[in-house]
Amino acid sequence: MTVPNHEQNHHQGIVLNGNTFSSHRFPAEPLGPFEVKIALQSASLNARDQMIRKGQYGEMPADLVPLSDGAGEVIAVGEQVTKWSVGDRVMPTFFQDWLEGSFQPSALSSAISSADQPGVLREQAKFHQDTLVHVPDHMSFQEAATLPCAGVTAWHALFEQHRALRSEDTVLIQGTGGVAIFALQLAKAFGARVVLISSSDEKLEKAKEMGADITINYKTTPDWDVELRELTDGHGADVVLDLGGKETLERSIRAVAAHGLITQVGVLTGWAHAPENISQLVLNNSSLSGVLVGSRAYFENLCAFVSKHQIKPLIDKSFSMSQIDEAYAYMDQAQHMGKVTIDIT
Repeated sequence: MTVPNHEQNHHQGIVLNGNTFSSHRFPAEPLGPFEVKIALQSASLNARDQMIRKGQYGEMPADLVPLSDGAGEVIAVGEQVTKWSVGDRVMPTFFQDWLEGSFQPSALSSAISSADQPGVLREQAKFHQDTLVHVPDHMSFQEAATLPCAGVTAWHALFEQHRALRSEDTVLIQGTGGVAIFALQLAKAFGARVVLISSSDEKLEKAKEMGADITINYKTTPDWDVELRELTDGHGADVVLDLGGKETLERSIRAVAAHGLITQVGVLTGWAHAPENISQLVLNNSSLSGVLVGSRAYFENLCAFVSKHQIKPLIDKSFSMSQIDEAYAYMDQAQHMGKVTIDIT
């Protein structure tokens, strides 16, 4: 009889050295009294994972286990674990040390797939019981694996800011990647008006089908901020999710409404210096806020919302763990819409 892999004294996974992936055999580790062992079923890719592989995210250790976002089933619990049982479906939170309350810079080193925390591209992993969140009942492991970074980031940008999103707001979303599509789904479920920009007419058409009220092709309409003002009778966007960074921030400032908010979510075009029109934020009583994923409490709030509204992530394409190179190459082409996932088992 074949022994299930989680009962063996080792498990398989992937490690990253430089920009090279290789398979790796991990020895079994004893569980601490408050730790939970998970048989990981699925994982997903984020822009951060690409940056790490390209050396754009600081120095990483040898044999780094990639990917921060995953979901799986509890297969063992430590002797003092009270929150979880074998068979529970769970997801680890991105920042292991940011559970609730205000963010503290010390939590940065607790991000999964970093110098201090291995990632989830492996068959098994163990986590402290306090760092796990229930998989929403209506989601598969594959769908749940898209939530910890992209889903929580979109939720944080829209609902956990000093300026709370209102149902009458207009929200501007840049792009059609994981965070952008989650933001579209969340904002529409809340009742807000959504403007989405992309360079692909095909993706814009799909965004309309998903509920986007206004779409703008920023290649054919490079002055998209002007177009946005015209389409909103001069009002602009109450909330802007800026995912571009260096090449989009100035236009985001011109697009944001009075008393509006720009959430700096991504830096897909690079890190930006202070734009020349930063004074416009002052003159409009608008604000700019950085967003870096979120806490376990934010994650739980997101899960409650998507469960209430039965929201399911948009998954563009899935790969096996042995196809990790192909998965990264596919995402690097920036042709996907929504999320790219990895099947671990």
